[in-house]
Amino acid sequence: MLASALLAAALLTACGSSPSAAGTGAHRTTSSSRGAGGPTATTGRPAPATTTTVPATTTTTDQPGWTPVSTAGGSVAVDEQTFTEADGHVVTVYRFRAGKVHYNLHVGSTDPPTGTAAIGPDNGAAIGPAEAPILVAAFNGGFESSTGAGGFEVAGTTLVPLVTGDASLVIDTNGAAHVGVWGQGLPLAGEPVASVRQNLAPLVVGGVASPQIADIAAWGATLGGGSVVARSALGEDAAGDLLYAASMQAVPSDLANALIDCGVVDAMQLDINPEWVQLAFAAVPGGPLSAGVPGQNRPADQYQSGWTRDFVTVLAGGPAPATKG
Repeated sequence: MLASALLAAALLTACGSSPSAAGTGAHRTTSSSRGAGGPTATTGRPAPATTTTVPATTTTTDQPGWTPVSTAGGSVAVDEQTFTEADGHVVTVYRFRAGKVHYNLHVGSTDPPTGTAAIGPDNGAAIGPAEAPILVAAFNGGFESSTGAGGFEVAGTTLVPLVTGDASLVIDTNGAAHVGVWGQGLPLAGEPVASVRQNLAPLVVGGVASPQIADIAAWGATLGGGSVVARSALGEDAAGDLLYAASMQAVPSDLANALIDCGVVDAMQLDINPEWVQLAFAAVPGGPLSAGVPGQNRPADQYQSGWTRDFVTVLAGGPAPATKG
């Protein structure tokens, strides 16, 4: 546990301020689309020669390179950072802070198919009444179920059988969430699983991009057959934060590189192509929503009015997730 804590601190400090261990940071620049914030420090008066005095400091929850976009209870719940990759593609990363938020998986109005399953109002095709006052963000899910990209379980009901070895977002009954590989570390021992969203093989495992990262075809069919399309991904860092990365023009390695630079240990690709990549966030819980991915096709209130495909809501408050590993 001590090693995990030290790793988490190191990764969070490094994100956006130095190259990653894999060397990807040397090939991109980082910027903040809304202006960066960071901690400030003041020094204390000189101490007498016979004593040692630690200088007084003031700190905030901001971190260099990250811009807070949503606060809850006086703390940063969601922050954001932008990466420009070596190929010129811009990737926006949103970080959802562990212990400050919890999650809920929704079905769409047409996908995945629900059959005769009873789907409650807070798992349906629109943001539910209990979620609305505490909503801080929402983002797209994965591929259509007809593509065979993985399984789907919502609120304890399996709609599409889960697949061992697939990349998975796992949400437990407390609303805490993890990203990893189903049957290889997930679910956690004793974890009370509520919902699972799977999508393809993992994009990142152990802080390293997939060996298939350059194989564009391995990451789904694109409109017009092009390599550079709208793409999204979701990862988890060593602190238990979830991070959503997206761009309206990217290749798979762009997303993997940005997430790795942010300290992500495991990641999965989510949906691709311009109609499907979308994130919305609110500055305060229940506040007006803003579109989060520059150039996204869908309006900020799409998940409030209802959507055809599955999505994930990010809600203020929640337990700290159990540690992986």
